Amino acid sequence: MDAELEKYILNHIDPEDPILYELDRFTHLNVLRPRMLSGHLQGSLLKMICRMIRPLSILEIGTFTGYSAICMAKGMPVEGHIHTIEINDELESLILNYFQKANVHHQINLHIGSALEIIPNIEETFDLIFIDGDKREYPQYLEMVLPKLKPGGFILADNILWDGKVARPNMPDDDYTKGIMDFNTLVKNDSRLEKTILPIRDGIFLIQKTGI
Repeated sequence: MDAELEKYILNHIDPEDPILYELDRFTHLNVLRPRMLSGHLQGSLLKMICRMIRPLSILEIGTFTGYSAICMAKGMPVEGHIHTIEINDELESLILNYFQKANVHHQINLHIGSALEIIPNIEETFDLIFIDGDKREYPQYLEMVLPKLKPGGFILADNILWDGKVARPNMPDDDYTKGIMDFNTLVKNDSRLEKTILPIRDGIFLIQKTGI
């Protein structure tokens, strides 16, 4: 997005929560690949979607430093609960610290490890699933989470435009782009899913499970 246009947008939405601002700044100063953080614009969208659909149960794949989980917790009903999965154990104390600072720690259960190993052991069904983990594993995530998504529930999948690589004519030569493209094709061809794409940041697939 053009920097001036993004600045205009940010100037016309609600201001960033002070704890989220602090987390954003800390992440950019101290954590590798800070671009992975959702940020204020995407975070405000996640919060608003949760206000709209009022999910009581959320699964998040890819916590990173916790920004998106905090936003969803702020938007969901107070009795709602989030399971969030992060593979990098070095981020655990940072994540838990900011969940506490944001006063959402009682709503979030942090799992550290591989999502492919953890998801089968979570015996819950979900109203909303946010996929933002290892791009190579996106197709496997979809296969795993669909049985755990309630009919009428939603999936949000981040980074599905992958810096525009998905639209280039030549086949991708890396597993990350291939994972995204295979995921996008699976979603497109699944008649149980109603879907659209939000071209915000790196693209978000908005998917609803309409069939069993």
